Amino acid sequence: MQDAKIVLIDDEKSILQMLEITLRKEGFQRIYTATTAQEGLHLLERHGADIILLDVMLPDKTGFELCPKIRELSDAHIIFVTARTSEFDVLTGFATGGDDYVTKPFNPLEVVARIKARLRRGTSFPIHKGNDDPIQYDFGHFLVNESAGELIVNGESVTCPAQAFQLLLYLCKHPNIVFSKSQLYDAVWGLDGFGDDSTVMVHVRKIRERIEIDPSDPKYLVTIRGLGYKLLKERAL
Repeated sequence: MQDAKIVLIDDEKSILQMLEITLRKEGFQRIYTATTAQEGLHLLERHGADIILLDVMLPDKTGFELCPKIRELSDAHIIFVTARTSEFDVLTGFATGGDDYVTKPFNPLEVVARIKARLRRGTSFPIHKGNDDPIQYDFGHFLVNESAGELIVNGESVTCPAQAFQLLLYLCKHPNIVFSKSQLYDAVWGLDGFGDDSTVMVHVRKIRERIEIDPSDPKYLVTIRGLGYKLLKERAL
């Protein structure tokens, strides 16, 4: 894990220094820093990355504009680190290819915890091989094939972002059980005590856009007011 390459892109040098010092104390040594989008791209082209911490407000290009360009070069985990906290900004961050969203001011140890959790979990799904029966969860209108990392909706394969798929898979394994946002964050993102309600809400929305006939009136992934979310095994008619 400590061999991971981490690229920090932020125009505030004090934040870069704080993060780099903290990461080095935690054993990470392959750390590269940039204060502009262009410098960040050059670093990625030259060194590659396993984790990218990306500020939104950069002098030459916003992080939201930079993120799709990074995705053309790298499958690294992208964690936005920014003072912009509106739901629209969070949605934009995930829509452009981000994997997580940390708001300023932040505890640098929280950022390190998120980095470690992502490195532990990775991004790939198990691929089914051989003649054994695939592991899958059938909910009628949709089916989740864990072995192939595939979501089938109404008989057709539907693309699903990695983290949204992980969240859906966890819910499929525990149908008809209510989970709070913090419980889901801990289970899927692996960061007990650092739960982010916006992150869970955004990924629930992504799931609903794929599995629900009408995402604004969900029948499968439902909200239990004041408690959290529940995936119904049998569709409520």
